[in-house]
Amino acid sequence: MSARHAVSTAVLGVAALALAACGSDPSPTAGSTTPAATSPAASSSAATSSAAPSSEAPSSSEAPTSGSAALPAECAPADLATQEAGTLTIATSEPAYEPWMVDNDPTNKKGYESAIAYAVAEKLGYTDDQVTWTRVAFNAAISPAPKAFDFDINQFSITDDRKQAVDFSSGYYDVTQAVVTVDSSPIAGATTVADLKSANLGAQIGTTSLTALQDQIAPDSDPQIFQTNDAAVQALKNGQVDGLVVDLPTAFYLANAELEGGKLVGQLPPTGEAAEQFGLLLEKDSPLTTCVSAAVDAIRADGTIDALATEWLADAGAPVLG
Repeated sequence: MSARHAVSTAVLGVAALALAACGSDPSPTAGSTTPAATSPAASSSAATSSAAPSSEAPSSSEAPTSGSAALPAECAPADLATQEAGTLTIATSEPAYEPWMVDNDPTNKKGYESAIAYAVAEKLGYTDDQVTWTRVAFNAAISPAPKAFDFDINQFSITDDRKQAVDFSSGYYDVTQAVVTVDSSPIAGATTVADLKSANLGAQIGTTSLTALQDQIAPDSDPQIFQTNDAAVQALKNGQVDGLVVDLPTAFYLANAELEGGKLVGQLPPTGEAAEQFGLLLEKDSPLTTCVSAAVDAIRADGTIDALATEWLADAGAPVLG
């Protein structure tokens, strides 16, 4: 099931769609994926709207092409110091989840992050057959170890701590956190953060979702911490936790497609700090960072980011917890 159907169908009747991971050494073949050598991870945080949108989002049928504005000459493929000359190697996690990737296949250009990755590649001057994918676990990607990819796209929240170890592009998505549960959970009727204090909540290790759980909700008992998003979701299905903190689009997907009787409890309220954003992750001091950021900025300016967010993500019908 595509994210558009899994997420959009469930919320379209309530409101209109809105804006809504060190790799292995062998080089993968173009247009293919290589398995991760380490344990998988999934989302790092949560989302509400496209990063710094500059114009009204066009409809998905009118989505602009990302090749409409040229980058500086030094950003041409012939001048970029990529892992393999003439090829752009992009990483993501194993597995990759909707609505970020559809059918765990980053090469199909379906899902918000797959589409963003190809739009950035196109803006840099790479054709689809010059893009190759590899799989890297979330915690391996954010470590300071050398990278076997040019950039990684996997809901990496841009934080000062992470900037000590890796580079980020400019943001391609603004982030909020959300709480998801099932109808039978004691927090299914929660309307405030205070209602969650006594709950047994969980999140994935190393994510800003876990940070939000600990700092914003500050539950009475220690949160359950999971190595992967899969493990967290299974714990919720088994009744081992009352709810999970994840990014908003992932919360919609879980509630409407993955969980039987799933329910999106609500979004955590803004903290008053600068908006958290997702960015493309690169090796520390990568020679590609400036050009990759320029490509992200360009697809924001031409409306591509807004159009893709409208196509693949939703934030309608998610109340903010008081």
